[in-house]
Amino acid sequence: MYNPTQDIAEINKVNVAQATKFAALSLENAEKMVKFQLGAAKSVFAQSVESAQAVAGIRDVQDLVALRTKLAESQVQTAMGYSRHLYELATAAQAEYSALAEESFGVYTKGMAAFVDKASKSAPAGSDVAVNAFKSTLAATTAAFDQFQKASKQVASLADANVRAAAATASKAVKNGKRA
Repeated sequence: MYNPTQDIAEINKVNVAQATKFAALSLENAEKMVKFQLGAAKSVFAQSVESAQAVAGIRDVQDLVALRTKLAESQVQTAMGYSRHLYELATAAQAEYSALAEESFGVYTKGMAAFVDKASKSAPAGSDVAVNAFKSTLAATTAAFDQFQKASKQVASLADANVRAAAATASKAVKNGKRA
């Protein structure tokens, strides 16, 4: 008689390992985000101090207009750089989570397939229909996950192309604004 306890324990160990990987990845990405935000806050503070000092040194209206234009351009450049870096962090994190999800699902599928194979060998006579139904469900689930992954990658690729095009357009607009 087949005893599934060992297989279930092994599946649980694998699940704990995958959950640990997910938690470590989450902490790593949170750390990257906190470092980025802190660096951005320091940069904005330094720019604010510099701007305040520049305002304090204004002598006439022409200096004020020139400074205002310079500060506006600087703020747009800073915002674009911030957005670009934030997008890069989010895109990298999304790719890491997707890879982990693919890995986890692959491990889960292999584990379940092995479990079903072992269980079917010791299944009582007449249970072929139930075993085949479970195998069919597992195959359909795997196919659906593969389709979902492909669609997700296509959407991510399209979104990435759109964001990059928008950033390039905004960058050209800022450059054209400087010329004007």
